[in-house]
Amino acid sequence: MHPFLFSDHDDTLPSVQSEAGAPFRDLIGLSLAVKSCTKCRLSASRKNVVFGEGDPRAALVVIGEAPGADEDSQGRPFVGRSGQLLDKILQAVQFKREEVFICNILKCRPPQNRNPLADEIECCMPWLLLQLELLNPKLILLLGKVAANTILQNSLSMGAMRGRIVKWKAYDCMVTYHPAALLRNPGWKKACWEDVQMMRQHYDKLCSAEAHSRTMVTNNDQA
Repeated sequence: MHPFLFSDHDDTLPSVQSEAGAPFRDLIGLSLAVKSCTKCRLSASRKNVVFGEGDPRAALVVIGEAPGADEDSQGRPFVGRSGQLLDKILQAVQFKREEVFICNILKCRPPQNRNPLADEIECCMPWLLLQLELLNPKLILLLGKVAANTILQNSLSMGAMRGRIVKWKAYDCMVTYHPAALLRNPGWKKACWEDVQMMRQHYDKLCSAEAHSRTMVTNNDQA
């Protein structure tokens, strides 16, 4: 297991329910359940389940559409050329890879890296929702049109989704280009840079508001 995949078990983490009703108290327990999943056809062709990795208390979660060949081989998200570029994108706005949580909608690689099918998404979305319940992030960065259309349940273009904060369930979301798309179309990097700068500003705003709220609670308790 990668050294920063998860932290040690923490009893203060919330418990969420599996479909069978059994509680998952942490990401480790959830990952074990995901690794035994055979709900869809992709379980027959995968080399590894790619659950995700990062800080289990991350305020920022990065979500792509599905693992590729490198990810399937190593069991880790975004480890090929796309992953190297993602690391640089995050570093450019002062995030270390181990400070965020990175995952995909699908936990298994589709053959030939085709787009996820509707029934595969239907099988995997409950796992992602459980991950997000445990992580409880302040902000989600959606990478690429497929991930954004799937999560936000629309068919909008990248241009229509970029450059703004979108509310999905309890989460603030931002959309930018998938690193693989940037490798194919380097001219899009400027737009991506604008997106992640806006993301960083919104992230800082959310963190500042939370810190202010905690201070107010502490002052009221001491009054």
